[in-house]
Amino acid sequence: MEQKSNSAFMKPLNVSAELAAIVGKGPMPRSDVVKKLWEYIKGHNLQDPTNKRNINADESLKKVFGGKAVVNMFEMTKLVSKHLS
Repeated sequence: MEQKSNSAFMKPLNVSAELAAIVGKGPMPRSDVVKKLWEYIKGHNLQDPTNKRNINADESLKKVFGGKAVVNMFEMTKLVSKHLS
């Protein structure tokens, strides 16, 4: 597999089982993980309609978000990082 960029952002990372249930099996770059996570959130209508920065987690997302029912998008990035290696 040839890479155009050496950016850490593009480096394929291993995805935890909990996260893979949402974004699919890794390894995949962080950018793809975030993109697929947002597709899942929008596809399941999990973005808070009044405060779009908040994500209302369903059962699958709670496993990734450490059991939290609501996280903001900045916190989400930090929590998702724990599932990438």
